[in-house]
Amino acid sequence: MDASQFKSTFLPCYQKLYTVAWRLTGNVQSAEDLVQETFLKLWTRRGQILINKNARAYAITLLRNVYYDTLRSRKIEETEADIGQMRLTAGEDPARQIEAHDEYARLRRLIAGLPDPQGRIMAMRDLEGLPYNEISRETGLTEVNIRSILSRARRRIRELLKETKT
Repeated sequence: MDASQFKSTFLPCYQKLYTVAWRLTGNVQSAEDLVQETFLKLWTRRGQILINKNARAYAITLLRNVYYDTLRSRKIEETEADIGQMRLTAGEDPARQIEAHDEYARLRRLIAGLPDPQGRIMAMRDLEGLPYNEISRETGLTEVNIRSILSRARRRIRELLKETKT
């Protein structure tokens, strides 16, 4: 794959990659670094990549793998988004918005702490909003297995939330 094919295949995926990266990291800088690392891996593997219709799914899967690899090696430290990045809508209580943001960040940390594939599937479904068929395609698991794993993951998150509230 030459540079022009690479650009035409993977550059249109940039926004989706950034969105997924931001949802995974919750941090603008880490998301940008993660996308850059993904493009670097794509570029180094360009000779092995067969151009297909689903380049976006391949790039997103690679991005997730890069994220989980770096998370395992503790290269990326999860940080909270700046309060200045939070936007208020009319009539919204700032204290409630900060509280909701903290709850979301706490939930993200709990999901990241789940064993694989529970954490990965729960993040794909509940944080990224991917449909079961796309999760199945990316993980190689059946939709029935995904629902079962997701059920166990959600049950474990509820248990963890109860433990921290008491």
